[in-house]
Amino acid sequence: MTSSTTDITVGSKLPPVAAGTVTRTTLALFAGASGDHNPIHIDTDVARSAGLDDVFAHGMLSMAYLGRLLTNWVAPEAIRSYHVRFAAITPVLAEPTATGTIVAIEDVNGERRATVDLAVTLADGTVTLTGTAVVAL
Repeated sequence: MTSSTTDITVGSKLPPVAAGTVTRTTLALFAGASGDHNPIHIDTDVARSAGLDDVFAHGMLSMAYLGRLLTNWVAPEAIRSYHVRFAAITPVLAEPTATGTIVAIEDVNGERRATVDLAVTLADGTVTLTGTAVVAL
């Protein structure tokens, strides 16, 4: 955790997480770590047979980048909910960045909570993942 939760207000932005370039090695390592060995993510021939130019990243990899964004800010046990919607594929060699903006702060049963709008955006501006999280502050 790198940022304070005491000074946040609606409109505050979380420090972004630049994930770096998604390489074939990234995809292979994520497949091994997650157990998701769907060949469309790691086998160019399979991706091409499906009408794609190349392999693309697992959607859950982008979700993991958003998880890192949250846990860089609050402890994992402070996350009350976390939901995402997959919007576009992340092609191999893309450079995703995870971002979050506080959209609400409220008291729920004596616990101060923030609602965070989340997104993963590629360098060309494509938004590949959107979501919302609620965290205890």
